[in-house]
Amino acid sequence: MKLMDKTLMTMAAAAALTATAAAGDWTDMFDGKTLEGWKVNSENPETFSVEDGAIKVFGPRTHLFYGADGNAKFKDFEFECEVKTTKGSNAGIFFHTAYQDSGWPAVGYEAQVNATHGDWRKTASIYSFKDVKEAPHRDDEWFTYNIKVQGKKVTVTVDGKVVNEYTEPDDHKEKTKRFGEGTIALQGHDPKSLVYFRKLRIRKLD
Repeated sequence: MKLMDKTLMTMAAAAALTATAAAGDWTDMFDGKTLEGWKVNSENPETFSVEDGAIKVFGPRTHLFYGADGNAKFKDFEFECEVKTTKGSNAGIFFHTAYQDSGWPAVGYEAQVNATHGDWRKTASIYSFKDVKEAPHRDDEWFTYNIKVQGKKVTVTVDGKVVNEYTEPDDHKEKTKRFGEGTIALQGHDPKSLVYFRKLRIRKLD
């Protein structure tokens, strides 16, 4: 084999490895200073703000959608962030969802955020589809929340421990709450709930 041919093959192999790595690279979703790259709906936009390098969620029901237009597209992905709840607070992380100007998101699934709120569905629940009854964390302490979606399966991990797994059944009858493709959204649940999110990042797996 000629030296030139070997050089070209080496370059091609290196390019292939680089492309593969890039497909799984983490993308930071929050700059720690602004909500740039996100779109809050018009219901109660003041519910979302930035405080001490974190997204502060405190106020009436509102949702914050990832993407300049609120409609970033992710199919198979891994999402990770750090969360801190306060006593009696409730929030959520929606995925495979779509921008909605008001109301509870009708599209996609919700991964619950709740340690001591009155709702019995606690953090790591895939809300109303596969629920967790005991919170895997405590209020007023940061914890790492990881959501991994591959095909029709989601795995929820808290502080490195798998807490919940849900696989959508073949006979799933929901028309909009199902796996497909869509964005990430943070939930402002109610006026008394105070929750913080920071170090949000995502990577595509497909």
